[in-house]
Amino acid sequence: MDVNIENHEENHKIYKSEISQTTNILPGDRNGSPDESLNSTLVFIDAGFLEKLSKYFGEGKYLKFDRFLFANNLAKKEKLKCEKIFYYTAPPFQSDNPTKEEEKRKEGYDKFVKNLRKNGIIIREGRCQRLKIDGNYFYNQKAVDILMAIDLMKVLLEYPKVRKIILIASDSDFVPVVEELFEKGVKTILYTFYQKKRNAEFSRSNYLIKAVHKYKLLTKSDFNFPLI
Repeated sequence: MDVNIENHEENHKIYKSEISQTTNILPGDRNGSPDESLNSTLVFIDAGFLEKLSKYFGEGKYLKFDRFLFANNLAKKEKLKCEKIFYYTAPPFQSDNPTKEEEKRKEGYDKFVKNLRKNGIIIREGRCQRLKIDGNYFYNQKAVDILMAIDLMKVLLEYPKVRKIILIASDSDFVPVVEELFEKGVKTILYTFYQKKRNAEFSRSNYLIKAVHKYKLLTKSDFNFPLI
């Protein structure tokens, strides 16, 4: 898949001659190698992380943006052609006897996912777990990371010509599979976000950053593809 997307301001690339062993890690290529020529790539999106970030950039309100154009634009920044987009999410929680509010959320979710699939985005769904703690309900996505790890390992078999993939996430659980892909000749470009202040909403995973080929920080301008 490829689209004609207007150029957007790219993050400044910082190349390093060696991997830093300190926490002072800057975005860029960990091996100091230049960008390669145009090739196909796959984009893997952790929806939980991306939605949380869109709400942060939207100052409490979720940004309404075109995820197909969003992913293709990131690939274009890397001089790569986006072949497929994988989106990892979970349907909203449903009780045994769903309330009207739960049914409304599920209806909205189904419509949202249907539109993603129309654009050729591959949806992987985990499940939503509800926990009650001190009288309050808390919701967590389950099995989403495992589904992504499975697809990442399939890259070697199902997309043998792909040599670079784009990962949109912040979870260090992906490190083992990222390192395995690197050993097999597949480089991971990480698009993530973190804050340097103490007790930040978005923390930095040095473990994940050190494992990838290079990484860049997402900005609000990366979401500049409004839904029509």
